[in-house]
Amino acid sequence: MYLRNLWHVLCTAVRHPGSFAKIVKNIPTMNEAHMYANNYCCEHHSHKEAPVLDNPLWDYFQQKKTGNGIWKWEHYFDIYHRHLKRFIGQKVSILEVGVYSGGSLEMWRSYLGDESHIYGVDIEPSCKSYENEYTSIFIGDQQDRGFWQHLKKQVAGVDIVIDDGGHMPEQQRVTLEELLPFINPGGIFVCEDVHGRFNRFSAFAACLASDLHCKATKSPFCGEVSSFQKSIAAVHFYPYMVVIEKKQSPQQAFTSHKHGEKWQPFL
Repeated sequence: MYLRNLWHVLCTAVRHPGSFAKIVKNIPTMNEAHMYANNYCCEHHSHKEAPVLDNPLWDYFQQKKTGNGIWKWEHYFDIYHRHLKRFIGQKVSILEVGVYSGGSLEMWRSYLGDESHIYGVDIEPSCKSYENEYTSIFIGDQQDRGFWQHLKKQVAGVDIVIDDGGHMPEQQRVTLEELLPFINPGGIFVCEDVHGRFNRFSAFAACLASDLHCKATKSPFCGEVSSFQKSIAAVHFYPYMVVIEKKQSPQQAFTSHKHGEKWQPFL
């Protein structure tokens, strides 16, 4: 395995020498950041209980005692509500990778409302049984790009994608690469269960976040916009989860303005 990884590293260096050199230069800083996080100690600990916020997703999960099962990390519910509450009551479509026992499909429908349509993707053929008038099920392998090409010919577009599938980094990466451009403007991509400090999907997503900081011009007043920056508003990292937000309309330029009349002479 180590030889295969080394070969992959060397091939990457040959194909993209400029980018590879910059990444290598940042390795000490990346290692220092990991050490800082590992030894981090907060000086202001609070023992007060966090206020209970209204969250219909959490309420639904708490009340779920029978029927089709739902399995989620508890801290996911606040993250979901933070990013998805603006879709409630809207005509919206959501695609979830990983149907499993079907309970989360019902949860999303209850949360988003009667105007929503749910798409489920799973590799298990028996999951087709969860299909109904407002839920469409596709059977396929999320790591198969041909499957995604076939699905995208049958679905006009989606507003929300949730990857709760196989949880392997390569599966997650293929799903992101195939579906992020497919999501409607203003939509959301969520990847659950990103586990491990040196997880390869986490590293991939971190580089996407880094590309949001790309500044292609030295002008202090105007910055050129890359194709990624035009479309992507933000990349959020949470424990075990990555959330990517798409812009409602393309970013045409980054501009900086100076207001006021008194300025220090060194600027």
